[in-house]
Amino acid sequence: MSVRLTERSWCVVVPHHASGARLARHRLAAVLAEDVPPALLADLVAVLAELVGNAVRHADPLPGGVVRVAWRLRSEDAGQHVRIRVTDGGAAAPPQMRAAGLDAADGRGLHIVAGLASRWGVDRDGLGQSVWADFDPTGAARDDLVAAG
Repeated sequence: MSVRLTERSWCVVVPHHASGARLARHRLAAVLAEDVPPALLADLVAVLAELVGNAVRHADPLPGGVVRVAWRLRSEDAGQHVRIRVTDGGAAAPPQMRAAGLDAADGRGLHIVAGLASRWGVDRDGLGQSVWADFDPTGAARDDLVAAG
């Protein structure tokens, strides 16, 4: 039995500014539009916007006043797996979900990420932090989250 596997990766640097999220969304959408289904692409764009927006609002920039955005597409017989990673200069506290009241203007971003992605997490090192989100072909973790909620 053979398994067909292909993997491609992209990395872009965007300004540590609100315009950085727009630039990252447009680049990801342009690159992946032919390779992933429209519903998955919409989820990827939404999560990327949240992660870059959080990096701009809550974290320091990387040297040069930038945020690094990367994504990897792995296609196999079972479907497509995508990982998005946003790296910034870090913040005093790692990103975490928080409770947001009905009238709150913000505080829902990581809930959106958790609801759309199969899983997400944070890697920290001496240079900063990377927040990542995985999208698996089966969506099993996402379905479990929705069923539990």
